[in-house]
Amino acid sequence: MADRTRARVLVSGHVQGVFYRATTRDAAREHDVDGWVKNLDDGRVEAVFEGPASAVESMVEWCHTGSPAADVDDVSVTREPPEGVDGFRIER
Repeated sequence: MADRTRARVLVSGHVQGVFYRATTRDAAREHDVDGWVKNLDDGRVEAVFEGPASAVESMVEWCHTGSPAADVDDVSVTREPPEGVDGFRIER
């Protein structure tokens, strides 16, 4: 896993009910990034991206815009050691 990196992202703004999770999943799959995305009770969206550094960075940047209907106020990123996640899913 030496060639993999992991980022945990918290996205705030109007990001629930606007297909943010579904478009995140689709974008992550297009970038060959593993991980997951879910809604939080406080209105934010949390996502974990794991894969090659350039692909993970592309997803972090993508989160600043997100789905076309989203209105992103802030993106907070925490770097973590990769855990070997396989595939990308929406968590409930």
